[in-house]
Amino acid sequence: MSSTASPPSGPPRSIATPCVKVCVVDGASSLCLGCWRTLSEIGGWSGFTDTERARIMAALPAREARAGGRED
Repeated sequence: MSSTASPPSGPPRSIATPCVKVCVVDGASSLCLGCWRTLSEIGGWSGFTDTERARIMAALPAREARAGGRED
């Protein structure tokens, strides 16, 4: 008996992300200056649950404010 996986029922669901494609990590804070996430948050993003991603995204404005905002 062979086991076959069912084909996907449609395109993969998109994952919300704060990425703005400005990937520069500040050495002092260890935060990306584009999205304000840590390297471990960026690396683990696709594996996090929606709840974990929402918690992190809720913290980003405060991180940006503490750091003084973007250097655009």
